[in-house]
Amino acid sequence: MENESKREQLLSLLGEMPDRQTVEAYTLKIEERESYLLETLILSIHGVEEVPAYFVKPKDIVKKRPVVLFQHSHGGNFIDGKEELLKGAHYLQAPSYAKEFTSKGYSVLAIDHAGFGERRGRTESEIFKERLLTGKVMWGMMLYESMCAIDYLVGRPDVLSERLAVFGMSMGGLLSWWTAALDERVSVCIDLCAQVDHHTLIETNSLDRHSYYYYVPSLAKHFTAGEIQELIFPRPHLSLVGKLDRLTPAEGVHRIQKVLSQTYQAASFKDRYQLVGFQAGHFETAAMRHEVTRFLKKWL
Repeated sequence: MENESKREQLLSLLGEMPDRQTVEAYTLKIEERESYLLETLILSIHGVEEVPAYFVKPKDIVKKRPVVLFQHSHGGNFIDGKEELLKGAHYLQAPSYAKEFTSKGYSVLAIDHAGFGERRGRTESEIFKERLLTGKVMWGMMLYESMCAIDYLVGRPDVLSERLAVFGMSMGGLLSWWTAALDERVSVCIDLCAQVDHHTLIETNSLDRHSYYYYVPSLAKHFTAGEIQELIFPRPHLSLVGKLDRLTPAEGVHRIQKVLSQTYQAASFKDRYQLVGFQAGHFETAAMRHEVTRFLKKWL
């Protein structure tokens, strides 16, 4: 099965999605921070909910820059959402990724996903159940909004649309590799602590280690995690995992790595795919941060 038909099949499992429309952006304010410019935005994506967003960029006068779609994590913290870009989290290294990425010459967009940040008010389980009852899938809508965020980015005059990366930790990492699999406009994918193999979760009785958002009806009947991530090939893809991370069981990580290593090596693209394990749990280490910046410098 060709990649395009695989993408169509994967999308069909993700529930009903609104028609894609032109994303309108409303700028609420622009602030000069110590090391970057911050735009506070509202993205009008699907006519149901407005999506709050941050766009940060270096202060200099370069007209167009490569861009990163920053996918925020979950962490049981529904307050922060996109704020994670600006202030980080206790499981992330300092400085914040707003400072890190802009200091390296990249612009960055982060949105609040449903239930987080300025979109909180309903519980995650409430959103999941409402989506299910109305023919939608929570995860599918999160991915839909991620792809609409890319629609917005490639339309910005200060973005180099052919140099667009997705990046995230934990839930944000899952969103990153799924978004890259579904949207070929993503040129580089980096995920932290997010190599989750759903078949392994079933086999090891580990399904409750992940929250409602990640469960897609019938997914395990049609796709493995490795098969989804093969849709990123041949684009550069870096995965960083903690060997002691109970949210990403080692058996599943090895399954995914085996599939992707074979796929990239068979095409002589071995250097475009890396999965690096660290003697750590579910958090970013200093060595992980080093690998993130090194990989982006090489490929973005």
